[in-house]
Amino acid sequence: MIHAKNIHKFYDKLEVLKGVDLHIKKGEIVSIVGASGAGKTTLLQILGTLDKPERNPDSSLTINGENILKLQDIENDNSKQEKTFKIITWAGSLYIIILAVYLLFFKTKIFDDTLRIVVVTALFLPIISMLVYYNRYFKKKSKQDKILSDFRNLNLGFIFQFHQLLPEFTALENVCIPAFMANKPKAETEKEAKKILEYLGLSHRINHKPNELSGGEQQRVAVARALINKPDVIFADEPSGNLDTHSAENLHQLFFQLRDEFGQTFVIVTHNEELANMADRKLIMVDGQISN
Repeated sequence: MIHAKNIHKFYDKLEVLKGVDLHIKKGEIVSIVGASGAGKTTLLQILGTLDKPERNPDSSLTINGENILKLQDIENDNSKQEKTFKIITWAGSLYIIILAVYLLFFKTKIFDDTLRIVVVTALFLPIISMLVYYNRYFKKKSKQDKILSDFRNLNLGFIFQFHQLLPEFTALENVCIPAFMANKPKAETEKEAKKILEYLGLSHRINHKPNELSGGEQQRVAVARALINKPDVIFADEPSGNLDTHSAENLHQLFFQLRDEFGQTFVIVTHNEELANMADRKLIMVDGQISN
């Protein structure tokens, strides 16, 4: 399901991940624990395609058979194109400025007509380079970004410590958003969202907005949102960190019910020892590496 090899990550000169290797099976619940600053959240963000690792020839990241680093490499190629066409644009603009200065201060009758032709021609250089820049970079980048975001939206679900529900929308509307982003029909999406909310014990709260829900209810709505596209993997970052003990226990049990019911894979970063010990496997991160 998830294969990661030799994953490194730097923030400036600080190496946060130091060659992480990881294999998570389908339907497995894996907890990742460790001290603050050990690299847990950074690893989760990279596994969830929300961040990129360093470019190493022997690094790899595969999720559900998809080569994630290959998709991100295309984005890197786009950034090289961006630099190239920026240089072309600036060079063309500088060319015009130099010619304009020449015409103003060093104008001669012999070259008047020739220079006019050159200046008019030069005016088109930045315009042409910008068009090339747009077509070669922005359109391609948009297309590749969509491929990666579509993969993320359809295959991965996310649950965070703070539910991040949109306050102006009801519970039902919040749950439907990822499916609408995937262009799924409204009627079908709302039917599925109601089904999930009912499964989570929230059928009586579907028309309530987040500020009308308890903390535990808000987090369950966030879980429903993560489930709406039936993703293969759910990434959770301190999912019960903002809940009281009772709500946290209910949420922990819910993860195992969902795994048993739908066969989904869970990767959970947590400081909660009870949740960590309930997992099929507990991985301990120490100083940017997974301790054996």
